[in-house]
Amino acid sequence: MELNEGADIWDDLLEIWSVMQASIQEGLAASGELPGGLHIERKAKSIHDHILVNKHPEIIECQRVCSYAYAVSEQNADNGVIVTAPTCGSCGVLPAVLYYFKDKRGLSDMDVAHALGVAGLFGELAKRNASVSGAECGCQAEIGVACAMAAAALGQLFGYSIKRIEYAAEVALEHHLGLTCDPICGLVQIPCIERNAVAAMRAINSANLAYFLADTRRISYDMVIKTMYETGIHLNRGYRETSEGGLAKLYSRRG
Repeated sequence: MELNEGADIWDDLLEIWSVMQASIQEGLAASGELPGGLHIERKAKSIHDHILVNKHPEIIECQRVCSYAYAVSEQNADNGVIVTAPTCGSCGVLPAVLYYFKDKRGLSDMDVAHALGVAGLFGELAKRNASVSGAECGCQAEIGVACAMAAAALGQLFGYSIKRIEYAAEVALEHHLGLTCDPICGLVQIPCIERNAVAAMRAINSANLAYFLADTRRISYDMVIKTMYETGIHLNRGYRETSEGGLAKLYSRRG
């Protein structure tokens, strides 16, 4: 990254990380109803405030990571300042996992900047060779790529080899193939906010899986990117951010 982008790249990424952290902190402090008419209450603060430290560690991890993902996604839905990673609708995945593991492992901001650099590389590969647009390829191109970026970033934080990092990203994207984009009423709220939390947890699982299965892989990240694009352009138009199919269509007919 530094050879291609120059040493100033780390200052840029540290600034991005600062905005991501602020989005989480502001989102965790906010409450009330999100704009748009769906009458959705913010959930990040409630999830975070009700963490029971005497419960199972995996439940606590899930609550923390999901509260961070909700926080950023709710800031996006409420016109707050966020970082597209790679899009507004998928902005909560990457910061959530980075924020959690920075605290859990006592990492420095520069450690996180290095992880962001890796995440950006995998996001750029998807953007250049396929798409990160829900309107073009469905939500697989947004939340799927965000999950791949987060998994790759975790691989960097965990000290993985390049081979393991690529495998983590491949697993994360592969298992989002075919994911539709059908936001209710055209708002980036249902199912988008919850989907960020689910993808954040999946990124962690993908990185963990890569640790012990990287030597067995048969599929490359490049292959999954190509598959994602071909899948996306063949998706029915109603499932590509038009709000004309799926949940959006059924929700309008409820009751």
